[in-house]
Amino acid sequence: MGKEFIILTGVSGAGKSTAMGFMEDVGYYCIDNMPTELLTTFVGLLSKGNEYEKVAMVVDVRSSSVFEQFINSVKEVENFGYDVRIVYLDVNDSEALKRYKLTRRKHPFADKFNGNIEGAIAYEKEILAPLRMRADYVIDTSNIDAPKLRSRLAQVLLGGNREIMNIHCISFGFKYGIPSSADFVIDVRCLPNPYWNVELREKTGLDKDVKDYVFSFDESNELLKKLIDLLDFLNPLYIKEGKSQIVLAIGCTGGNHRSVAIAEALKEYFSKKWENVSVYHRDIERK
Repeated sequence: MGKEFIILTGVSGAGKSTAMGFMEDVGYYCIDNMPTELLTTFVGLLSKGNEYEKVAMVVDVRSSSVFEQFINSVKEVENFGYDVRIVYLDVNDSEALKRYKLTRRKHPFADKFNGNIEGAIAYEKEILAPLRMRADYVIDTSNIDAPKLRSRLAQVLLGGNREIMNIHCISFGFKYGIPSSADFVIDVRCLPNPYWNVELREKTGLDKDVKDYVFSFDESNELLKKLIDLLDFLNPLYIKEGKSQIVLAIGCTGGNHRSVAIAEALKEYFSKKWENVSVYHRDIERK
């Protein structure tokens, strides 16, 4: 996949903050409210390295009113090797007015229209019209909540949910405490312990013979299957509710054998289904 530059724009109150949070969760470097006149210079600096392959930027009436000039700058961004896509978030007037009344936030053009929010919204849409016409995707958020907006963004930008969920597997030893970041804690001390095999004692779950020992027992394979079934069931539900990270902590006594083997097996399975899967063996160096 090449370099991406996503421009998030649209009407005030349409959900740009929610969209920006989503972009950060799926690995984009995000910029909010930067003057559009600096766009070309900024992207030129980013393009000199390989750290910023995925960039997202919010552009709205706070940034500039010279959107024709900004649209011309988009072509210059493409010259730096970025695939530029514009996502415009829209909302109907009645819903926009309702959201402003609920949040009691001040519209950027409220003063210009002496507090008349209807006039401010209409004027804002008129200013943003050139960007809306240039947009690759227009998403009407009038009747969708935050989780559904995240799901819609996943469809149009990622082609699905594969890159949304971040699954982090941590192996640990109960004798050293439970990881505070864990969403789920699974105790595998119920499984046969390789520690009592003298030939395996000084090895870890990363070694093939320890792994083979752990999974030579039916209960180990059945436990792994049940964990996979549970997470396969939960992950789509979490995505639907806007959650993008699961931390699964697998614990045994010392954090060297059983927990490591199970955590590695989970990573191997979920890496085939999700883009962002990691494993961390917290206590593997402890003896």
